[in-house]
Order: sequence, then C-alpha cells, then structure tokens
Amino acid sequence: MDIENSNRFLTAFNRIDHRLRDIIGAKDFMPFYRLIDQAKKKDVLVRKYEDDLRSYADLRNAIVHHRTSFEYVIAEQHIDVVERIEYIEEKLAKPELVGQMFCKKVLAFQETDSLKQVLKVIRHRKFTQFPVFNKDQFKGLVTTVGITNWLATVMVGNQIPKEVPTLHDILLHEKNRVNYKFVSRYITIYEAEDIFKQGVERGSRFEALLITEHRKPHQKLIGIVTPLDIVKVD
Repeated sequence: MDIENSNRFLTAFNRIDHRLRDIIGAKDFMPFYRLIDQAKKKDVLVRKYEDDLRSYADLRNAIVHHRTSFEYVIAEQHIDVVERIEYIEEKLAKPELVGQMFCKKVLAFQETDSLKQVLKVIRHRKFTQFPVFNKDQFKGLVTTVGITNWLATVMVGNQIPKEVPTLHDILLHEKNRVNYKFVSRYITIYEAEDIFKQGVERGSRFEALLITEHRKPHQKLIGIVTPLDIVKVD
C-alpha cells in the first residue's frame, strides 16, 4: 500500500472540509455530509462535485476509522482517485473567474449599422451573437436566429427584398428579446455555466452572457460568454 497516496488523499479531503466550512461560515463541528448539504446551496461547484465528495467521505471514513497504525490503511487509494480529489480541492479553493477566461475585446455594433456589416463578420469569423448599442446605451443582442426570423418574415414568395435592414430592424425579430444576461467579471465560470442551465430550465435560453465589471449594463462591455464557450468548461 502506498502510504503517500493515503496521506495525499487525507490532506486534500481535510482542505475540502475547511473550504466547505468557509462557504457556509460554520464555526462548530458539522459532519461532512451536512457540510455538503449546506454548501451546495451556496456554491455551484459543490453541487457540481457533490457525488464525488460523498464518495470521498465514505472512503475517508474507511481509512481513518479502521486504521490500526500509521503504516496500515484498510482502503487503498489508486493514484487516479488521489489526483481527482486534489483536482477538486484546487477548483474549490481557486475557481476560475469569467474575467480570467472570457475577457476580450468584444465586437459590437450600433443599431443604425447595416445588416451587411454583420453578415460579413458571420462569413469571415463565424460569430453568431452581436451586442448592439445606441451610442453607449445597450439595446440588445442580434443573433443569427434573429436574422433568420427577419428573413422569413420579409420574404415575398421566393423573393428577398433588396432593401438592407439596420440592426434596429433585426432586433425587432429576435424571438426572445431578453436573450442575454449581464454578469460580473468576478463570478466563476461554473456560475456562468449554471446561469445557462437555469435559463434553459425556465424556458428562456440565453444566447450570451455579457461581462462588465459589476454586471451593470451601462458599464464597459469587457467580454462575452456563449453557450459554445461554456460547453468547453471542465
């Protein structure tokens, strides 16, 4: 039995225990399972790894309560288990923020801009969401779905009208006008993932999360998160 693996496992487990206590502000002793129950209400990462944490609690109890000497443990920790709990401990301790992963220069348009300008971007850069402003005031999010809705509405027979619309016109054809949500750069990427999931569950799918310093629409837009971005999050 590799005692080093056992000690690494217990060290990571104890750090997770302390982290859960910090999340809920526990000052008195609380069983690990109850810590999970309370912390998952406040931290999306605890919910994400709940099943793992409960399994590790069982394994920890087997190690600690049945150990007869420092050199002997009843349950052997495979290196994959040790590395997995250390990975989860690191994520809980220092979750990555959307401001760290998704802050970038955002390609935005004015509502008086022509649809032609957006179509060029779609062709060359494959973007599908476009923040639209009236000077500095945010007006909405134009998407490829909204463009398709506009096209389906204005076609006469098989003919596409020659007049090219502005983005103001396209915004009127977005099926779900509130298809975005402003978020702070300080939320975790896992909270962002949860926002997308909650939107789907409530029947109001978000096409993008728009990042500002403190999630205020009047603040400078410093990043954007799309559903495609979020599926890449581990």
